Amino acid sequence: MFTGIVEELGEVTAVEKLDDASRFRLRGPLVTEGAKHGDSIAVNGVCLTVVEFGDGEFTADVMAETLKRSSLGALDVGSRVNLERPMAVGDRLGGHIVQGHVDGTGSILDRTPSEHWEIVKIALPAPLSRYVVEKGSITVDGVSLTVVEAADDWFTISLIPTTLALTTLGIKEPGDPVNLEVDVIAKYVERLLGPNAQENVK
Repeated sequence: MFTGIVEELGEVTAVEKLDDASRFRLRGPLVTEGAKHGDSIAVNGVCLTVVEFGDGEFTADVMAETLKRSSLGALDVGSRVNLERPMAVGDRLGGHIVQGHVDGTGSILDRTPSEHWEIVKIALPAPLSRYVVEKGSITVDGVSLTVVEAADDWFTISLIPTTLALTTLGIKEPGDPVNLEVDVIAKYVERLLGPNAQENVK
């Protein structure tokens, strides 16, 4: 479980392409402090398992399903990534409930800078549209954000200077892919109140 509050801007240091998977080595001195084999670390919002670690770096295996559903397959050596360790029981929930299970990918459509913040417009896959609402929560590349506007095929977010400086959202350009995770509570509510609602509560 994560909160979408990015702890560190990391970097991909090695990529090994396998037949139906990839192995990434990533630099993140902060998130690897006290790391153990089998720990989880969110990389651009994708929950990955630590396989090896040392010298401020860790290795994670990414299976075909994850590569298919996320933008991790586009990463290369030198790519910057958002890193977050799982929340600890008893910690403040600074963002919102994030599972690290990507629901789909979008792409940056437009950026509109202003003096103190920047509005970013992101393409929204049709199957996710019903879960995205104005003033609701969404995770973009692992960053917990509030939706400013929501349309059928796009939404906007407003980024403060801290987010622009400390996450990959400050360097993404129009056309770049982003990982999207919608609010899991909305998905559970839909399931419970759907056509089989009475059957689900028996």
